[in-house]
Amino acid sequence: MPEISKNVLVVDDEPMILEVVASLFESEGFRAFTAENGKDALAAFDSENIALVVLDLMLPDISGEDVCRAIRKKSRVPILMLTAKSEENDLLEGLGIGADDYITKQFSLKELAARADAVLRRSRDDLLPLVVRNSFHDGDLAVDFEKETFQKAGQTVSLTQSESKILAALIKYPGKVFTRDELIETALRGESEVYDRVVDSHVKNLRRKIEDDPKNPVYVLTVHGLGYKFGGG
Repeated sequence: MPEISKNVLVVDDEPMILEVVASLFESEGFRAFTAENGKDALAAFDSENIALVVLDLMLPDISGEDVCRAIRKKSRVPILMLTAKSEENDLLEGLGIGADDYITKQFSLKELAARADAVLRRSRDDLLPLVVRNSFHDGDLAVDFEKETFQKAGQTVSLTQSESKILAALIKYPGKVFTRDELIETALRGESEVYDRVVDSHVKNLRRKIEDDPKNPVYVLTVHGLGYKFGGG
């Protein structure tokens, strides 16, 4: 599993599974949040910076499928489904609604760790946001990462590759606070000798291009003492 500490949300209505799976991730340097039902799972997802969701299909209130759909409406965070079902159609349905992978019970902790590692690695390699074409604040900012076109107040703006990658990373996880180190790892891995001040310089230039007032931004927000997050909603 990755060495950098991340937050994982484990959702299952069986306390024993919650405890065992949470302990596994905590032993690997993750901070584990747990929920025994869909309502608590969605509340935890909205309040924490979750990097991975381990989600049981069979929950007592909201189904795992509906929790997955709700998360997918706002984030591309990796989702690994736990299921007692083994029928091919059921498993394919889970992938069809947005799960990145699935593992059937009874699973080994070694296999779970390997599956989690795989979906996290794929996620780090995929910078496309949930929706590649989107607009914010009634069209004030329009982005198309597929065509690499960006418009501010109806005017085309030119972003550098680094600025585009930073914006894509922030939009990919709405509300997530990225530390400078996370932006270096996620968005700027191709650059040599990237330091905190380089990240700040890219952000300053990005704000100059997409904000009405770069000193009072509404899209690329500073979270003091932590890093940056997307404010477009």
